[in-house]
Amino acid sequence: MIDFFSKEEEGRIISTIKEAEKQTSGEIRVHLERDYEGSIMGAAYRTFLGLGMDRTKERNGVLIFLVPERKDFAIYGDRGINEKVPNGFWEEVRNVMQGNFRDGRFAEGVCQGVQLAGEKLRAYFPWQKGDKNELPDEISYGR
Repeated sequence: MIDFFSKEEEGRIISTIKEAEKQTSGEIRVHLERDYEGSIMGAAYRTFLGLGMDRTKERNGVLIFLVPERKDFAIYGDRGINEKVPNGFWEEVRNVMQGNFRDGRFAEGVCQGVQLAGEKLRAYFPWQKGDKNELPDEISYGR
């Protein structure tokens, strides 16, 4: 397990995911990885599939993929999202996260990114009565 966030920070991130998902049927996950081969988007995509995030009913999962040792991250949205949203949809989320990361506020950057992702997804995938939480909210860790 990657020891990056404190227990308190991890709890705050998980709470933020739960809150963000109350406004959208979209599913948000955060994953930390030690390293990757190839491009970061390729690694995020492989992790997305490995976590079963492509199995949501509306194909509206989004993965925030973090590689702290490389100081790199990616935001990967599933097909259902990409079919509906404009180009550059994740740019604002990325910029908010990047600004926090530059200042060493990693947990805050993730929380703000998750919160903004939930707000943006709400416009295309609003929460509806009967929506189920299709994916775990906890942070997943790679090798």
